[in-house]
Amino acid sequence: MGGGSRLAPCLLLLALAACCAGRAVGHGVQPLSRVAVHRARVALDASAAVRASPPLLGSRGEDTAWVTVDFSVPQAGDGDWIGVFSPSNFNASTCPGSHGSGPGPAICSAPIKYQLTNYSSGYNKSGKGSLKFLLINQRQDFSFALFTGGLSNPTLVAVSNKIAFANPKAPVYPRLALGKTWNEMTVTWTSGYAISEANPFVKWGMKRNPSVRTAAGTVTFDRESLCGGPASTVGWRDPGFIHTAFLKNLRENKEYYYKIGHELPNGEVIWSKSYSFRAPPCPGQKSLQRVVIFGDMGKAERDGSNEYQNYQPASLNTTDTVAKDIDNIDIVFHIGDISYANGYLSQWDQFTQQVQPITSRVPYMIASGNHERDWPNSGSFYNGTDSGGECGVLAETVYYTPTENKANSWYSTDYGMFRFCVADSERDWREGTEQYRFIEQCLATVDREKQPWLVFIAHRVLGYSSAFSYGQDGSFAEPMARQNLEPLWQRHRVDLAFYGHVHNYERTCPMYAEKCVSSERSRYSGAVNGTIHVVVGGGGSHLTNFTAETPPWSLYREMDYGFAKLTAFNRTSLKYEYMRSSNGEVYDSFSVHRA
Repeated sequence: MGGGSRLAPCLLLLALAACCAGRAVGHGVQPLSRVAVHRARVALDASAAVRASPPLLGSRGEDTAWVTVDFSVPQAGDGDWIGVFSPSNFNASTCPGSHGSGPGPAICSAPIKYQLTNYSSGYNKSGKGSLKFLLINQRQDFSFALFTGGLSNPTLVAVSNKIAFANPKAPVYPRLALGKTWNEMTVTWTSGYAISEANPFVKWGMKRNPSVRTAAGTVTFDRESLCGGPASTVGWRDPGFIHTAFLKNLRENKEYYYKIGHELPNGEVIWSKSYSFRAPPCPGQKSLQRVVIFGDMGKAERDGSNEYQNYQPASLNTTDTVAKDIDNIDIVFHIGDISYANGYLSQWDQFTQQVQPITSRVPYMIASGNHERDWPNSGSFYNGTDSGGECGVLAETVYYTPTENKANSWYSTDYGMFRFCVADSERDWREGTEQYRFIEQCLATVDREKQPWLVFIAHRVLGYSSAFSYGQDGSFAEPMARQNLEPLWQRHRVDLAFYGHVHNYERTCPMYAEKCVSSERSRYSGAVNGTIHVVVGGGGSHLTNFTAETPPWSLYREMDYGFAKLTAFNRTSLKYEYMRSSNGEVYDSFSVHRA
Protein backbone atom coordinates (compact mmCIF):
# COMPACT_ATOMS: atom_id res chain seq x y z
CA MET A 1 0.00 0.00 0.00
CA GLY A 2 2.64 2.52 -1.00
CA GLY A 3 4.10 4.23 2.04
CA GLY A 4 1.29 3.09 4.34
CA SER A 5 0.54 -0.17 6.13
CA ARG A 6 -1.96 -2.91 5.34
CA LEU A 7 -4.05 -4.35 8.15
CA ALA A 8 -3.20 -7.92 9.08
CA PRO A 9 -5.59 -10.43 7.44
CA CYS A 10 -7.01 -11.59 10.77
CA LEU A 11 -8.11 -8.01 11.44
CA LEU A 12 -9.64 -7.27 8.05
CA LEU A 13 -13.18 -8.08 9.11
CA LEU A 14 -12.87 -5.87 12.17
CA ALA A 15 -11.43 -3.09 10.07
CA LEU A 16 -14.19 -3.33 7.49
CA ALA A 17 -16.83 -3.18 10.19
CA ALA A 18 -15.17 -0.16 11.75
CA CYS A 19 -14.64 1.43 8.35
CA CYS A 20 -18.36 1.33 7.75
CA ALA A 21 -19.17 3.09 11.03
CA GLY A 22 -21.45 5.96 10.28
CA ARG A 23 -23.24 4.23 7.41
CA ALA A 24 -26.79 3.05 7.51
CA VAL A 25 -28.49 0.82 4.97
CA GLY A 26 -29.65 2.87 1.98
CA HIS A 27 -27.61 5.91 2.99
CA GLY A 28 -24.13 7.17 2.34
CA VAL A 29 -24.40 7.37 -1.45
CA GLN A 30 -23.11 10.51 -3.14
CA PRO A 31 -26.20 11.78 -5.03
CA LEU A 32 -24.26 12.51 -8.22
CA SER A 33 -23.18 8.88 -8.36
CA ARG A 34 -26.82 7.97 -9.02
CA VAL A 35 -26.56 9.69 -12.41
CA ALA A 36 -25.34 7.03 -14.87
CA VAL A 37 -23.63 9.50 -17.19
CA HIS A 38 -21.64 6.73 -18.88
CA ARG A 39 -24.91 5.20 -20.10
CA ALA A 40 -26.43 8.46 -21.36
CA ARG A 41 -27.81 8.60 -24.89
CA VAL A 42 -28.16 11.75 -26.97
CA ALA A 43 -31.51 12.04 -28.81
CA LEU A 44 -32.16 15.75 -29.16
CA ASP A 45 -35.83 16.47 -29.78
CA ALA A 46 -36.71 19.62 -31.76
CA SER A 47 -40.04 19.82 -29.93
CA ALA A 48 -38.37 19.85 -26.47
CA ALA A 49 -36.86 23.05 -25.09
CA VAL A 50 -34.94 24.42 -22.11
CA ARG A 51 -34.29 28.10 -21.40
CA ALA A 52 -32.29 29.64 -18.56
CA SER A 53 -32.39 33.24 -17.36
CA PRO A 54 -30.85 35.63 -16.66
CA PRO A 55 -27.94 35.05 -19.07
CA LEU A 56 -25.49 37.17 -17.03
CA LEU A 57 -24.92 36.50 -13.33
CA GLY A 58 -23.05 38.41 -10.63
CA SER A 59 -22.96 41.73 -12.45
CA ARG A 60 -22.44 43.50 -9.10
CA GLY A 61 -19.71 41.14 -7.94
CA GLU A 62 -21.97 38.52 -6.33
CA ASP A 63 -20.62 34.97 -6.20
CA THR A 64 -24.08 33.34 -6.01
CA ALA A 65 -27.16 33.86 -8.18
CA TRP A 66 -30.64 32.39 -8.66
CA VAL A 67 -31.46 31.13 -12.13
CA THR A 68 -34.90 30.30 -13.52
CA VAL A 69 -35.06 27.33 -15.88
CA ASP A 70 -38.17 26.90 -18.04
CA PHE A 71 -38.60 23.67 -19.96
CA SER A 72 -41.05 21.69 -22.07
CA VAL A 73 -41.23 18.22 -23.60
CA PRO A 74 -43.85 16.57 -25.85
CA GLN A 75 -44.49 13.72 -23.44
CA ALA A 76 -43.63 14.06 -19.76
CA GLY A 77 -42.31 11.15 -17.71
CA ASP A 78 -41.87 10.53 -13.99
CA GLY A 79 -38.12 10.05 -14.45
CA ASP A 80 -37.41 13.30 -16.30
CA TRP A 81 -34.81 15.59 -14.77
CA ILE A 82 -32.79 18.75 -15.34
CA GLY A 83 -29.01 18.60 -14.93
CA VAL A 84 -26.70 21.58 -14.50
CA PHE A 85 -23.49 21.23 -16.48
CA SER A 86 -20.37 23.36 -16.17
CA PRO A 87 -18.59 24.04 -18.44
CA SER A 88 -21.60 24.38 -20.72
CA ASN A 89 -20.10 22.22 -23.47
CA PHE A 90 -20.32 18.67 -22.18
CA ASN A 91 -20.57 16.53 -25.32
CA ALA A 92 -18.24 13.72 -26.37
CA SER A 93 -15.67 16.13 -27.81
CA THR A 94 -14.68 17.08 -24.28
CA CYS A 95 -13.91 13.49 -23.24
CA PRO A 96 -10.23 12.75 -22.50
CA GLY A 97 -8.50 11.53 -25.64
CA SER A 98 -11.64 12.06 -27.72
CA HIS A 99 -12.00 14.08 -30.90
CA GLY A 100 -15.74 13.68 -31.14
CA SER A 101 -15.67 10.40 -33.07
CA GLY A 102 -15.10 6.74 -32.45
CA PRO A 103 -16.38 4.57 -29.62
CA GLY A 104 -16.89 6.00 -26.15
CA PRO A 105 -19.52 7.66 -24.01
CA ALA A 106 -21.83 10.29 -25.47
CA ILE A 107 -21.36 12.32 -22.28
CA CYS A 108 -18.35 11.93 -20.00
CA SER A 109 -18.95 14.61 -17.36
CA ALA A 110 -21.36 14.36 -14.44
CA PRO A 111 -23.66 17.32 -13.78
CA ILE A 112 -22.75 19.57 -10.87
CA LYS A 113 -26.33 19.25 -9.57
CA TYR A 114 -29.77 18.12 -10.71
CA GLN A 115 -33.48 18.47 -9.98
CA LEU A 116 -36.38 16.22 -10.94
CA THR A 117 -38.79 17.93 -13.34
CA ASN A 118 -41.79 16.84 -11.27
CA TYR A 119 -40.57 19.27 -8.60
CA SER A 120 -42.42 21.72 -10.88
CA SER A 121 -46.15 21.57 -10.20
CA GLY A 122 -48.24 20.26 -13.10
CA TYR A 123 -45.30 19.08 -15.22
CA ASN A 124 -46.51 15.48 -15.54
CA LYS A 125 -49.82 16.66 -17.05
CA SER A 126 -48.68 19.55 -19.23
CA GLY A 127 -45.10 18.64 -20.11
CA LYS A 128 -44.13 22.18 -19.14
CA GLY A 129 -42.38 23.35 -15.99
CA SER A 130 -40.11 25.83 -14.29
CA LEU A 131 -37.44 25.32 -11.63
CA LYS A 132 -35.10 27.62 -9.76
CA PHE A 133 -31.44 26.78 -9.25
CA LEU A 134 -28.95 28.56 -7.01
CA LEU A 135 -25.58 28.72 -8.78
CA ILE A 136 -22.21 29.71 -7.40
CA ASN A 137 -19.26 31.16 -9.28
CA GLN A 138 -17.21 28.11 -10.32
CA ARG A 139 -14.89 29.56 -13.00
CA GLN A 140 -16.85 28.23 -16.02
CA ASP A 141 -20.12 28.92 -17.82
CA PHE A 142 -23.26 26.78 -17.35
CA SER A 143 -25.96 25.07 -19.37
CA PHE A 144 -29.06 23.12 -18.35
CA ALA A 145 -29.94 19.79 -19.90
CA LEU A 146 -33.31 18.01 -19.97
CA PHE A 147 -33.11 14.22 -19.66
CA THR A 148 -35.75 11.52 -19.87
CA GLY A 149 -35.33 7.92 -18.73
CA GLY A 150 -34.50 8.63 -15.10
CA LEU A 151 -31.07 8.88 -13.50
CA SER A 152 -30.04 5.31 -14.33
CA ASN A 153 -30.80 5.34 -18.09
CA PRO A 154 -30.73 9.01 -19.10
CA THR A 155 -31.51 10.28 -22.57
CA LEU A 156 -30.60 13.87 -23.41
CA VAL A 157 -33.46 15.56 -25.29
CA ALA A 158 -32.74 19.31 -24.97
CA VAL A 159 -30.00 21.73 -23.90
CA SER A 160 -30.43 25.34 -22.79
CA ASN A 161 -28.66 28.52 -23.75
CA LYS A 162 -25.36 29.23 -21.99
CA ILE A 163 -25.19 31.50 -18.94
CA ALA A 164 -22.18 32.78 -17.01
CA PHE A 165 -20.97 34.98 -14.18
CA ALA A 166 -19.68 38.41 -15.17
CA ASN A 167 -16.18 37.42 -14.02
CA PRO A 168 -15.98 33.64 -13.72
CA LYS A 169 -12.30 33.86 -12.76
CA ALA A 170 -12.86 36.11 -9.74
CA PRO A 171 -11.22 35.20 -6.39
CA VAL A 172 -13.76 33.47 -4.16
CA TYR A 173 -14.36 31.58 -0.92
CA PRO A 174 -11.47 32.64 1.39
CA ARG A 175 -10.37 30.05 3.94
CA LEU A 176 -8.36 31.04 7.01
CA ALA A 177 -6.07 28.63 8.84
CA LEU A 178 -3.36 28.93 11.46
CA GLY A 179 0.20 28.92 10.15
CA LYS A 180 3.21 27.08 11.54
CA THR A 181 3.80 29.73 14.19
CA TRP A 182 1.23 31.16 16.58
CA ASN A 183 1.43 34.67 15.08
CA GLU A 184 0.82 33.62 11.48
CA MET A 185 -2.51 33.36 9.69
CA THR A 186 -2.88 31.84 6.24
CA VAL A 187 -5.48 32.87 3.66
CA THR A 188 -6.36 30.34 0.95
CA TRP A 189 -8.81 30.96 -1.88
CA THR A 190 -9.82 29.75 -5.34
CA SER A 191 -9.75 31.60 -8.65
CA GLY A 192 -9.58 31.04 -12.39
CA TYR A 193 -6.38 33.05 -12.77
CA ALA A 194 -3.17 31.22 -13.61
CA ILE A 195 0.00 32.82 -12.32
CA SER A 196 0.82 33.75 -15.93
CA GLU A 197 -2.40 35.79 -16.14
CA ALA A 198 -2.38 37.68 -12.84
CA ASN A 199 -0.33 38.03 -9.66
CA PRO A 200 -2.30 36.93 -6.55
CA PHE A 201 -1.88 38.74 -3.22
CA VAL A 202 -3.61 39.73 0.02
CA LYS A 203 -3.85 43.34 1.13
CA TRP A 204 -4.17 43.41 4.91
CA GLY A 205 -3.61 45.34 8.12
CA MET A 206 -5.18 46.85 11.21
CA LYS A 207 -7.55 49.81 11.07
CA ARG A 208 -5.84 53.19 10.85
CA ASN A 209 -2.51 51.46 10.13
CA PRO A 210 -0.76 51.25 6.76
CA SER A 211 -1.81 48.09 4.90
CA VAL A 212 0.62 45.38 3.81
CA ARG A 213 0.59 43.54 0.50
CA THR A 214 1.61 39.86 0.74
CA ALA A 215 2.09 37.73 -2.38
CA ALA A 216 0.44 34.32 -2.55
CA GLY A 217 1.66 31.00 -3.85
CA THR A 218 -0.40 29.17 -6.47
CA VAL A 219 -1.03 25.45 -7.03
CA THR A 220 -3.34 23.27 -9.09
CA PHE A 221 -3.49 19.65 -10.25
CA ASP A 222 -4.66 17.53 -13.18
CA ARG A 223 -6.47 14.21 -13.66
CA GLU A 224 -3.21 12.29 -13.47
CA SER A 225 -2.71 13.50 -9.88
CA LEU A 226 -5.78 11.56 -8.77
CA CYS A 227 -6.02 7.85 -8.00
CA GLY A 228 -9.10 6.72 -9.88
CA GLY A 229 -12.74 7.21 -10.76
CA PRO A 230 -15.00 8.99 -10.48
CA ALA A 231 -12.45 11.68 -9.52
CA SER A 232 -10.40 11.14 -12.67
CA THR A 233 -13.36 10.19 -14.90
CA VAL A 234 -16.97 11.46 -14.82
CA GLY A 235 -16.39 13.35 -11.56
CA TRP A 236 -13.45 15.35 -12.91
CA ARG A 237 -13.80 19.11 -13.16
CA ASP A 238 -10.97 21.57 -13.59
CA PRO A 239 -10.16 22.77 -10.04
CA GLY A 240 -8.93 26.17 -11.16
CA PHE A 241 -6.10 27.63 -9.11
CA ILE A 242 -5.65 27.53 -5.34
CA HIS A 243 -3.74 30.43 -3.79
CA THR A 244 -2.31 30.75 -0.26
CA ALA A 245 -0.78 33.82 1.39
CA PHE A 246 1.00 33.79 4.76
CA LEU A 247 0.26 36.81 6.96
CA LYS A 248 3.08 36.94 9.51
CA ASN A 249 4.10 38.77 12.69
CA LEU A 250 0.54 39.35 13.82
CA ARG A 251 -0.13 41.09 17.11
CA GLU A 252 -2.01 38.84 19.50
CA ASN A 253 -5.79 39.24 19.66
CA LYS A 254 -5.81 42.26 17.33
CA GLU A 255 -8.46 42.68 14.63
CA TYR A 256 -7.13 42.59 11.06
CA TYR A 257 -8.85 43.45 7.80
CA TYR A 258 -7.99 41.81 4.50
CA LYS A 259 -8.89 41.79 0.85
CA ILE A 260 -7.81 39.40 -1.89
CA GLY A 261 -6.42 40.81 -5.14
CA HIS A 262 -5.22 39.62 -8.56
CA GLU A 263 -3.13 42.15 -10.48
CA LEU A 264 -3.45 41.87 -14.25
CA PRO A 265 -0.55 42.70 -16.63
CA ASN A 266 -2.11 46.12 -17.38
CA GLY A 267 -2.02 47.05 -13.68
CA GLU A 268 -5.73 46.57 -13.09
CA VAL A 269 -6.57 44.71 -9.85
CA ILE A 270 -9.47 42.28 -9.53
CA TRP A 271 -10.61 42.55 -5.90
CA SER A 272 -12.58 40.26 -3.62
CA LYS A 273 -14.91 41.50 -0.93
CA SER A 274 -13.41 42.80 2.32
CA TYR A 275 -13.12 40.47 5.32
CA SER A 276 -11.69 40.52 8.83
CA PHE A 277 -10.23 38.17 11.44
CA ARG A 278 -8.85 38.33 14.96
CA ALA A 279 -5.22 37.32 15.38
CA PRO A 280 -4.57 34.31 17.65
CA PRO A 281 -3.42 34.73 21.24
CA CYS A 282 0.17 33.82 21.96
CA PRO A 283 0.76 30.42 23.61
CA GLY A 284 -0.23 30.60 27.26
CA GLN A 285 -1.94 33.96 26.97
CA LYS A 286 -4.83 34.43 29.40
CA SER A 287 -7.85 35.47 27.37
CA LEU A 288 -11.26 34.08 26.57
CA GLN A 289 -10.66 31.30 24.00
CA ARG A 290 -13.54 29.48 22.31
CA VAL A 291 -13.17 26.39 20.11
CA VAL A 292 -15.81 24.58 18.02
CA ILE A 293 -15.25 20.95 16.96
CA PHE A 294 -17.31 18.66 14.72
CA GLY A 295 -16.88 16.04 12.01
CA ASP A 296 -18.73 14.49 9.07
CA MET A 297 -20.66 17.53 7.88
CA GLY A 298 -20.65 17.59 4.09
CA LYS A 299 -22.76 19.99 2.08
CA ALA A 300 -26.35 20.47 1.02
CA GLU A 301 -28.12 22.47 -1.67
CA ARG A 302 -30.22 25.43 -0.60
CA ASP A 303 -32.30 25.11 -3.78
CA GLY A 304 -33.31 21.51 -3.02
CA SER A 305 -31.16 19.97 -5.74
CA ASN A 306 -29.67 16.47 -5.60
CA GLU A 307 -32.10 15.19 -2.98
CA TYR A 308 -29.29 15.85 -0.49
CA GLN A 309 -31.67 15.63 2.43
CA ASN A 310 -31.08 11.87 2.18
CA TYR A 311 -27.29 12.22 2.44
CA GLN A 312 -26.24 15.20 4.53
CA PRO A 313 -29.59 16.40 5.83
CA ALA A 314 -28.27 18.67 8.60
CA SER A 315 -25.13 20.17 7.09
CA LEU A 316 -26.84 23.49 6.44
CA ASN A 317 -28.14 23.58 10.01
CA THR A 318 -24.64 23.07 11.38
CA THR A 319 -23.14 25.62 9.01
CA ASP A 320 -25.78 28.25 9.73
CA THR A 321 -25.81 27.73 13.51
CA VAL A 322 -22.03 28.04 13.74
CA ALA A 323 -21.99 31.03 11.38
CA LYS A 324 -24.70 32.78 13.38
CA ASP A 325 -22.53 32.55 16.51
CA ILE A 326 -19.24 33.35 14.76
CA ASP A 327 -18.59 36.44 16.92
CA ASN A 328 -18.38 34.07 19.90
CA ILE A 329 -16.05 31.54 18.23
CA ASP A 330 -12.29 31.85 17.80
CA ILE A 331 -11.31 28.70 15.90
CA VAL A 332 -13.10 25.73 14.26
CA PHE A 333 -11.90 22.14 13.79
CA HIS A 334 -13.67 20.08 11.12
CA ILE A 335 -12.24 16.67 11.93
CA GLY A 336 -12.64 14.67 8.74
CA ASP A 337 -15.25 13.82 6.12
CA ILE A 338 -15.25 17.39 4.92
CA SER A 339 -17.32 17.76 1.72
CA TYR A 340 -18.29 14.16 0.93
CA ALA A 341 -17.53 14.95 -2.70
CA ASN A 342 -16.42 11.32 -3.07
CA GLY A 343 -14.69 12.03 -6.36
CA TYR A 344 -17.13 14.59 -7.81
CA LEU A 345 -14.79 17.58 -7.77
CA SER A 346 -17.45 20.25 -8.39
CA GLN A 347 -18.73 19.59 -4.88
CA TRP A 348 -15.58 21.02 -3.27
CA ASP A 349 -16.45 24.44 -4.72
CA GLN A 350 -19.97 24.01 -3.41
CA PHE A 351 -18.65 23.19 0.04
CA THR A 352 -16.15 26.05 0.27
CA GLN A 353 -18.92 28.47 -0.69
CA GLN A 354 -21.26 27.02 1.92
CA VAL A 355 -18.82 27.46 4.81
CA GLN A 356 -17.37 30.81 3.67
CA PRO A 357 -19.22 32.75 6.42
CA ILE A 358 -17.16 30.72 8.89
CA THR A 359 -13.85 30.24 7.08
CA SER A 360 -13.47 33.90 6.11
CA ARG A 361 -13.69 34.96 9.77
CA VAL A 362 -11.91 32.33 11.90
CA PRO A 363 -9.25 29.65 11.31
CA TYR A 364 -10.88 26.51 9.87
CA MET A 365 -8.63 23.56 10.67
CA ILE A 366 -9.33 20.20 9.06
CA ALA A 367 -8.34 16.60 9.73
CA SER A 368 -8.13 13.79 7.20
CA GLY A 369 -11.08 11.37 7.00
CA ASN A 370 -11.88 8.27 5.00
CA HIS A 371 -13.93 10.28 2.48
CA GLU A 372 -10.89 12.45 1.77
CA ARG A 373 -8.10 9.87 1.80
CA ASP A 374 -8.99 6.20 1.43
CA TRP A 375 -8.14 4.45 -1.83
CA PRO A 376 -6.53 1.04 -2.47
CA ASN A 377 -2.75 0.97 -2.75
CA SER A 378 -2.44 4.73 -2.29
CA GLY A 379 -0.79 4.75 1.13
CA SER A 380 -4.04 4.66 3.13
CA PHE A 381 -4.10 2.48 6.23
CA TYR A 382 -7.47 1.16 5.04
CA ASN A 383 -8.07 -0.28 1.58
CA GLY A 384 -11.49 1.34 1.12
CA THR A 385 -12.67 3.45 -1.81
CA ASP A 386 -14.50 6.15 0.15
CA SER A 387 -12.55 9.04 -1.39
CA GLY A 388 -13.86 8.24 -4.87
CA GLY A 389 -10.32 8.41 -6.24
CA GLU A 390 -9.38 11.72 -4.58
CA CYS A 391 -6.84 9.98 -2.29
CA GLY A 392 -6.26 13.17 -0.29
CA VAL A 393 -5.35 15.44 -3.20
CA LEU A 394 -8.44 17.66 -2.98
CA ALA A 395 -8.43 18.16 0.79
CA GLU A 396 -4.69 18.79 0.92
CA THR A 397 -4.91 21.35 -1.91
CA VAL A 398 -8.14 23.16 -1.12
CA TYR A 399 -7.36 23.60 2.61
CA TYR A 400 -4.09 24.58 4.27
CA THR A 401 -2.86 22.73 7.33
CA PRO A 402 0.43 23.45 9.17
CA THR A 403 1.92 20.02 8.49
CA GLU A 404 5.67 19.54 8.61
CA ASN A 405 5.49 17.34 5.51
CA LYS A 406 2.73 17.88 2.96
CA ALA A 407 2.60 14.13 2.35
CA ASN A 408 1.50 13.63 5.96
CA SER A 409 -1.78 15.11 7.16
CA TRP A 410 -1.01 15.14 10.88
CA TYR A 411 0.00 18.35 12.65
CA SER A 412 0.10 20.19 15.96
CA THR A 413 -1.17 23.69 16.53
CA ASP A 414 -1.27 26.03 19.51
CA TYR A 415 -4.06 28.45 20.32
CA GLY A 416 -3.49 30.37 23.53
CA MET A 417 -3.98 27.99 26.43
CA PHE A 418 -4.71 25.03 24.11
CA ARG A 419 -2.40 22.55 22.41
CA PHE A 420 -4.09 20.48 19.69
CA CYS A 421 -2.50 17.28 18.39
CA VAL A 422 -4.30 16.41 15.16
CA ALA A 423 -3.70 12.85 14.00
CA ASP A 424 -4.46 11.24 10.64
CA SER A 425 -6.49 8.11 11.31
CA GLU A 426 -6.22 7.14 7.63
CA ARG A 427 -2.47 6.55 8.05
CA ASP A 428 -0.75 4.07 10.33
CA TRP A 429 -0.67 5.38 13.91
CA ARG A 430 0.76 2.29 15.61
CA GLU A 431 3.81 2.28 17.85
CA GLY A 432 7.03 2.53 15.86
CA THR A 433 5.51 4.46 12.95
CA GLU A 434 6.35 8.02 11.92
CA GLN A 435 2.91 9.20 13.01
CA TYR A 436 3.24 7.58 16.43
CA ARG A 437 6.48 9.49 16.94
CA PHE A 438 4.72 12.71 15.93
CA ILE A 439 1.87 12.11 18.41
CA GLU A 440 4.32 11.36 21.19
CA GLN A 441 6.34 14.50 20.47
CA CYS A 442 3.25 16.70 20.18
CA LEU A 443 1.97 15.54 23.56
CA ALA A 444 5.35 15.59 25.28
CA THR A 445 6.56 19.05 24.24
CA VAL A 446 3.68 21.17 25.52
CA ASP A 447 4.37 23.40 28.53
CA ARG A 448 1.40 22.58 30.77
CA GLU A 449 2.03 25.66 32.92
CA LYS A 450 1.29 27.85 29.90
CA GLN A 451 -1.00 25.52 27.97
CA PRO A 452 -2.89 23.40 30.47
CA TRP A 453 -5.56 22.21 27.99
CA LEU A 454 -4.22 19.33 25.90
CA VAL A 455 -6.54 17.99 23.17
CA PHE A 456 -6.12 14.99 20.85
CA ILE A 457 -8.06 14.88 17.56
CA ALA A 458 -8.57 12.16 14.94
CA HIS A 459 -11.29 11.30 12.46
CA ARG A 460 -11.87 7.63 13.24
CA VAL A 461 -12.53 6.63 16.82
CA LEU A 462 -9.16 5.71 18.32
CA GLY A 463 -10.58 5.69 21.86
CA TYR A 464 -14.14 4.81 22.81
CA SER A 465 -17.50 4.71 21.04
CA SER A 466 -20.61 2.59 21.57
CA ALA A 467 -21.73 2.92 17.95
CA PHE A 468 -23.41 -0.27 16.78
CA SER A 469 -20.59 -1.32 14.44
CA TYR A 470 -17.88 -0.87 17.06
CA GLY A 471 -19.95 -2.56 19.73
CA GLN A 472 -20.77 -5.45 17.42
CA ASP A 473 -17.12 -6.38 17.00
CA GLY A 474 -16.45 -5.80 20.69
CA SER A 475 -13.63 -3.30 20.21
CA PHE A 476 -15.52 -0.01 20.79
CA ALA A 477 -12.79 1.63 18.68
CA GLU A 478 -10.60 1.08 15.65
CA PRO A 479 -8.66 -2.20 15.92
CA MET A 480 -5.45 -1.87 17.95
CA ALA A 481 -6.06 1.83 18.58
CA ARG A 482 -6.24 2.03 22.36
CA GLN A 483 -3.48 -0.53 22.87
CA ASN A 484 -1.08 1.75 21.01
CA LEU A 485 -2.22 5.22 22.01
CA GLU A 486 -3.80 5.04 25.44
CA PRO A 487 -0.44 4.80 27.27
CA LEU A 488 0.55 8.07 25.54
CA TRP A 489 -2.69 9.79 26.48
CA GLN A 490 -2.28 8.68 30.08
CA ARG A 491 1.42 9.51 30.37
CA HIS A 492 0.95 13.03 29.03
CA ARG A 493 -2.38 13.68 30.76
CA VAL A 494 -4.48 14.37 27.66
CA ASP A 495 -7.64 16.14 28.80
CA LEU A 496 -9.94 15.48 25.86
CA ALA A 497 -9.92 13.34 22.71
CA PHE A 498 -12.33 14.12 19.86
CA TYR A 499 -13.40 11.88 16.98
CA GLY A 500 -15.86 11.85 14.09
CA HIS A 501 -16.58 8.98 11.65
CA VAL A 502 -19.47 7.75 13.78
CA HIS A 503 -22.45 9.97 12.98
CA ASN A 504 -23.79 10.73 16.42
CA TYR A 505 -22.75 12.30 19.73
CA GLU A 506 -21.23 10.54 22.73
CA ARG A 507 -19.20 11.57 25.79
CA THR A 508 -17.39 9.22 28.12
CA CYS A 509 -16.24 9.57 31.69
CA PRO A 510 -12.49 10.20 32.18
CA MET A 511 -11.10 6.86 30.95
CA TYR A 512 -8.09 4.66 31.33
CA ALA A 513 -7.84 0.95 30.52
CA GLU A 514 -11.55 0.72 29.72
CA LYS A 515 -12.60 1.99 33.15
CA CYS A 516 -13.84 5.28 34.54
CA VAL A 517 -11.30 6.96 36.81
CA SER A 518 -13.82 9.44 38.21
CA SER A 519 -17.45 9.16 39.27
CA GLU A 520 -18.13 12.82 38.47
CA ARG A 521 -20.38 13.62 35.51
CA SER A 522 -20.51 17.40 35.17
CA ARG A 523 -17.82 19.01 37.32
CA TYR A 524 -14.21 17.85 37.52
CA SER A 525 -11.87 19.33 40.10
CA GLY A 526 -8.13 18.93 40.47
CA ALA A 527 -6.12 16.35 38.56
CA VAL A 528 -8.18 13.85 36.54
CA ASN A 529 -6.18 10.69 35.85
CA GLY A 530 -7.85 9.84 32.57
CA THR A 531 -9.00 11.21 29.22
CA ILE A 532 -12.57 12.19 28.32
CA HIS A 533 -13.40 10.82 24.85
CA VAL A 534 -15.99 12.59 22.71
CA VAL A 535 -17.55 11.54 19.40
CA VAL A 536 -18.82 14.58 17.48
CA GLY A 537 -19.61 12.99 14.12
CA GLY A 538 -23.08 14.51 13.87
CA GLY A 539 -22.02 17.45 11.72
CA GLY A 540 -24.61 16.78 9.05
CA SER A 541 -24.42 13.36 7.42
CA HIS A 542 -26.95 10.57 8.03
CA LEU A 543 -27.01 9.27 11.60
CA THR A 544 -25.56 6.14 13.22
CA ASN A 545 -27.22 3.77 15.67
CA PHE A 546 -25.81 2.96 19.11
CA THR A 547 -25.52 -0.42 20.78
CA ALA A 548 -28.67 -1.59 22.54
CA GLU A 549 -26.95 -1.52 25.92
CA THR A 550 -25.13 1.56 27.17
CA PRO A 551 -21.58 0.81 28.38
CA PRO A 552 -20.86 1.99 31.94
CA TRP A 553 -18.28 4.50 30.64
CA SER A 554 -20.77 6.28 28.35
CA LEU A 555 -22.16 9.30 30.22
CA TYR A 556 -24.17 10.94 27.46
CA ARG A 557 -25.07 9.80 23.98
CA GLU A 558 -27.49 11.19 21.46
CA MET A 559 -28.44 10.22 17.93
CA ASP A 560 -28.75 13.76 16.65
CA TYR A 561 -26.80 16.47 14.86
CA GLY A 562 -24.56 18.86 16.74
CA PHE A 563 -21.09 20.11 17.62
CA ALA A 564 -18.89 20.64 20.66
CA LYS A 565 -17.65 23.94 22.05
CA LEU A 566 -14.76 24.45 24.46
CA THR A 567 -14.37 27.71 26.35
CA ALA A 568 -11.16 28.36 28.27
CA PHE A 569 -11.61 31.22 30.72
CA ASN A 570 -8.11 30.96 32.16
CA ARG A 571 -5.49 28.31 33.00
CA THR A 572 -7.65 26.74 35.68
CA SER A 573 -11.20 26.88 34.31
CA LEU A 574 -12.62 25.17 31.20
CA LYS A 575 -16.24 24.78 30.07
CA TYR A 576 -17.43 22.11 27.64
CA GLU A 577 -20.76 22.24 25.80
CA TYR A 578 -22.53 20.09 23.23
CA MET A 579 -24.99 22.02 21.08
CA ARG A 580 -27.59 20.73 18.68
CA SER A 581 -27.34 22.05 15.14
CA SER A 582 -31.09 22.51 14.86
CA ASN A 583 -31.33 25.24 17.49
CA GLY A 584 -27.88 25.97 18.94
CA GLU A 585 -29.04 25.07 22.45
CA VAL A 586 -26.80 23.26 24.93
CA TYR A 587 -27.80 19.64 25.65
CA ASP A 588 -24.72 18.36 27.45
CA SER A 589 -22.02 20.15 29.42
CA PHE A 590 -19.36 19.85 32.06
CA SER A 591 -16.65 22.01 33.61
CA VAL A 592 -13.05 21.43 34.67
CA HIS A 593 -11.51 23.38 37.56
CA ARG A 594 -7.88 23.13 38.61
CA ALA A 595 -5.90 24.80 41.33
